[in-house]
Amino acid sequence: MQPKTIADTNTLPTTDEWCASGHFFTFKSHQIFFKDGGENIHLKDEQKPALMLIHGFPTASWDWCKIWATLSEHFRVITLDMIGFGFSDKPESLDYTIHTQADIFEALLKHLNINECHLVAHDYGDSVAQELLYRHAHIERNKRRITIHSATLLNGGLFPESHKPKFIQILLNSFIGSLVAKLVTKKSVDKNMRSVFGKHTQPTKQELEIMWELITHNNGKRVFHKLISYMTQRKHNRERWLQALTYAVCPIQLVNGCADPISGGHMVARFEELVSSKHIVKLHNIGHYPQIEAPKEIAQAIISFINNN
Repeated sequence: MQPKTIADTNTLPTTDEWCASGHFFTFKSHQIFFKDGGENIHLKDEQKPALMLIHGFPTASWDWCKIWATLSEHFRVITLDMIGFGFSDKPESLDYTIHTQADIFEALLKHLNINECHLVAHDYGDSVAQELLYRHAHIERNKRRITIHSATLLNGGLFPESHKPKFIQILLNSFIGSLVAKLVTKKSVDKNMRSVFGKHTQPTKQELEIMWELITHNNGKRVFHKLISYMTQRKHNRERWLQALTYAVCPIQLVNGCADPISGGHMVARFEELVSSKHIVKLHNIGHYPQIEAPKEIAQAIISFINNN
């Protein structure tokens, strides 16, 4: 059965509509939700380059809904809900590693018979993109699972020393994380979400409701403290994931909402110090979710960068 399509209107898709527009595939007995914009393309559009979108913590692929239609005019846009997020399975017994999430993206591309793509990542997804970029740079060309042509990284903790987590994230990543996860409420999540958005680009009531639905779907709070372990993983893999940027064999663009208290302007400064000052787009009044807060600017930055590199 063909998935439902989401109309290109100013109305945001509900979680039910977003889910109905995608599919599921199996990764090691787990069901993973994905969305492929190339399912219904016409013959003349078959050569559109593939663009993989990698979401962040704690939400899901729905985060890309505001730029999906625009990007789809130029690319075959693909995304998924990483395991533990959104509509994908959320097993309690799993060790949620960035390496596993990278494996899932590679598995999806294999499932779709795609062997080359561009990447766009946000937040937690930046670490996944860094792992994919590391593999891309350090595996011989004829043995690579995928070829990455470019990567655009939105606000995320690219370097653990420049990441400034919220207090709730620190608690979730502590020895009492499982208890803290049980005590998380919609009110507390709403408050923390508002605090990382720009002053003049605050999330709407509908957006906050959808984010909460994605977090709590399939009893998601039970793995909340496991997902947050990415903060520790970033420290353990710092050199590996720094090399992913400094030894990348494809162009990398940084697009940053500089008003983000977690990974804003201070993270850009560290990127310029350690990696490069080229291909950086700074959005000074935008916060942690630039693809939601400034979708037109983000879509244009992605399209221009890919077309010019």
